[in-house]
Amino acid sequence: MFSNEPPLAAHLDKNDTQIVSGVNKFFRYSAWCALGFHRAARMFYSMKPFLLRWLVTTFAVFVAAPIAGIQYDSVGCLLGACLLLGIINAFVRPVLLLLSLPLILVTLGVFILVINALMLKLVGGIVPCFRVPPGFWSPFFGAIVISIVSWLLSAFFRGSDGRVYVISHHAQVKQGEIKQARGRVIE
Repeated sequence: MFSNEPPLAAHLDKNDTQIVSGVNKFFRYSAWCALGFHRAARMFYSMKPFLLRWLVTTFAVFVAAPIAGIQYDSVGCLLGACLLLGIINAFVRPVLLLLSLPLILVTLGVFILVINALMLKLVGGIVPCFRVPPGFWSPFFGAIVISIVSWLLSAFFRGSDGRVYVISHHAQVKQGEIKQARGRVIE
């Protein structure tokens, strides 16, 4: 814009100014909507690992339920109990692991299964529609089955960025290309 030209607003009359103002408001509103959508999408993608972990735990408890005698009233109850189990495992379990570190070292890690059984009993005590049988051995074997199934399902996924990577031993190599492997060679 040259210095001797009048500003654009000087060329507009009152009706034109209202139209431009309305268009500006529309674009500002659209930008805020797009920004809100972007934030919601970013929040969803940041929660994707948590949701994947929750579904893996839910399936593991579903598999362990008939084996260990765990009873639940509905799928919603199972989802809620597994959500609570995940929250308790995220906040209470690390404290218990730290406090029981000497026992974990003496038992070479077997005491972790006892802590997992206690977490399962705690969820059974809090959620009324999720019933864990009384005693020690049923939750203990349930914790073992849940650990094994979670470990097997988690072996198919990796990455903390929320992306799902299926682990396979077959690499896609273009024809005529030699794939280089990274790592140390043991001779």
